[in-house]
Amino acid sequence: MATIQELQQHIRTSINQAFPEPEAGSIAQLVLEHVLQKDRLQLRLDKSAEVQPAQQEAVEQMILRLQQQEPVQYVLGTAHFYGLNLLVDDRVLIPRPETEELVDLVLKEHQGQKGLNVLDICTGSGCIPLALQANMPSAKVYGLEVSEGALEVARANAAKYDLPVEWLQADIFAPVPGIAAGSLDIIISNPPYVLEEEKELMRENVLQYEPHLALFVPNADPLKFYRRITDVALELLKKDGRLYFEINERYSQQVRKLLQEAGFAQVRVVEDLFGKARMVTASR
Repeated sequence: MATIQELQQHIRTSINQAFPEPEAGSIAQLVLEHVLQKDRLQLRLDKSAEVQPAQQEAVEQMILRLQQQEPVQYVLGTAHFYGLNLLVDDRVLIPRPETEELVDLVLKEHQGQKGLNVLDICTGSGCIPLALQANMPSAKVYGLEVSEGALEVARANAAKYDLPVEWLQADIFAPVPGIAAGSLDIIISNPPYVLEEEKELMRENVLQYEPHLALFVPNADPLKFYRRITDVALELLKKDGRLYFEINERYSQQVRKLLQEAGFAQVRVVEDLFGKARMVTASR
């Protein structure tokens, strides 16, 4: 039987063509934490311990998938997001760190406020509304999504953490069901914003495995979701309600202009930790 240290090196070597270092090392760490149910420190302290045959076989099956460049989050079936360990599969986009920054912005700007009504549009795995609900327990939080498959994942995540988010299956380009006009304090959205022409710049495993419905917009109409969600926000937000977008950095000024022309106040482009314009916020 292999030791933990030997198995870690075996994973790194086996997936190196699909995921060069240092990514291979990070993935090996995640795989072992998941299969052995040990954290980073425990793995280091127990590096000479032998791995059970069933656990080694589970790792070998994961290696086969990783060698096909399948994202490790899909292989493990989980992704970490703002303190939650969410279920994910190829029906949903893998939550990104910049979306955690969007959640953090909302929580900081509404710290201490009770009884807020919040809608997340294009909810996917439910990462945004679930993180908000977990940190704003008195809020009424909705998650809207067109894909039934994605909503199945979101519901499973809500059940895992016993979070009372209300899920709405609807196309955002149709009327939003079940929410009264002028009733929301916050609308937040990370809609599709990657241009079709940007596919050639993306990693092959993203294109091959992640749902294109959640990623791409036509080259000729990159702001189609932002225009529609802006109209929805004008209808559903209360006076002084807040709108939060994650954006394609190429279109930060266009989104700002769109909101200003729609009559929103306090329109602000917010940079992420890497200094990229990735969020826009505005007040009704």
